[in-house]
Amino acid sequence: MSATQNKTGSEPAEKRDWLEIVRQQVGSLRYGVVEIVVHDSQVTQIEKTERVRLDKPRS
Repeated sequence: MSATQNKTGSEPAEKRDWLEIVRQQVGSLRYGVVEIVVHDSQVTQIEKTERVRLDKPRS
């Protein structure tokens, strides 16, 4: 397998790299947002904003 192909042979290594980062970030969130920033058709930044939700006090 070449460095630019995945198991199916259709995705370049760079795409796998950022996709794996996105998968990890999403997998680690309970509540929040994962934002992908693109410049010139290239993923340049991945941001994660996590929310902490507090239970409402019971009456």
